[in-house]
Amino acid sequence: MEKTLREKILRQSARSAVKSKRMNPDSKNFLKELVETPSPSGYEQTVQKLVRARIAPWCDEVRTDVMGNVFGVRNPEGKPRVMLAGHCDQIGFIVRYINDDGFLYVEPIGGVDLTVATAQRVSIMTKDGIIPGVLGRKAIHLMDEDDRKKVPKIEDLYIDIGADGKKEAKKMVEMGDAGVFVQPYTELANDRVVSMAFDNKMGTWIVTEVLRLLHKKKIDACVMGVSTVQEEIGLRGAQTSAFSCDADVGIALDVSHGTDTPGIDKRKAGEFKVGKGPMIYRGANINPRVFDLLVETADAEKIDVQIASAARGTGTDANVMQLARGGMATGLLSVPLRYLHTPNELLSLDDLKNCAKLLAAFCERLKPGHDFTP
Repeated sequence: MEKTLREKILRQSARSAVKSKRMNPDSKNFLKELVETPSPSGYEQTVQKLVRARIAPWCDEVRTDVMGNVFGVRNPEGKPRVMLAGHCDQIGFIVRYINDDGFLYVEPIGGVDLTVATAQRVSIMTKDGIIPGVLGRKAIHLMDEDDRKKVPKIEDLYIDIGADGKKEAKKMVEMGDAGVFVQPYTELANDRVVSMAFDNKMGTWIVTEVLRLLHKKKIDACVMGVSTVQEEIGLRGAQTSAFSCDADVGIALDVSHGTDTPGIDKRKAGEFKVGKGPMIYRGANINPRVFDLLVETADAEKIDVQIASAARGTGTDANVMQLARGGMATGLLSVPLRYLHTPNELLSLDDLKNCAKLLAAFCERLKPGHDFTP
């Protein structure tokens, strides 16, 4: 009997531990809503409406600038001023030509991987709503041997929206309409999820989640959570928002490569595992005192982290944040992601949740007069 009771208690404890790790259900629903709402660079307006509505209850100020960046501010008179940046735009395409048969030809927005583009379903954002389609290419049976070996060029691909000729297609879609590949949010084993656009709507999600976690907590810092735009085409939204924030400290949130899959040379890419914690970057783009405080915070909060290196400026919002005005003490937190820049990106909800928890605790530790001079 004693052994049976002990086993029962252990099972209950294990179930409680699993349950405690689960993401806040409302926050998870918001993540799903974010990634399934199209927002190619320059066309982020619909997603930003979701962000504004999400953060409004937790902020003293919510505003949007002329670029489309959304700012949620806590404790506006606080010190130091800290900027948290996650970009809400995703890779996609823009319509540039419709042929006589009603097929659409497009230009990529951001770094689209054309090797996985063929036969993907797409959503095109028009003034009358979403138009569905499929990205087509000559069938493999009709290709010669050389064509089968080639990565397609963008001009070899087209979008079929079912239109019967150019006239009908132009009634449905206009030049300059933008779109994205469509893959639904799907939960896998071990709290792992797959979806389009985790790069980098998960960064926007972390910003909103930090504001939720800080709600009603007394903090000394002014925390400015920014959902930035147009990162995929040159860090453009972060450049303007970093200038207007005029922050002392800035943390960028982005994805990085999970290298725990076959065929990756870890000598070149490093070793980063999905589910083993957020990544804290170190290097020229990172203020060393910000790095130290992030590591100290992770240790205090008992959050497992992975240390990553960056020998130069990174391809993230942290790059322009560091160079804003007279300089910003910058850090970079990333979540390891598999299958980057494809329609099916994979990450761990546990990594995502812990990244937000780490960043919220970091903000709570900031005090007036904190010196980040190296």
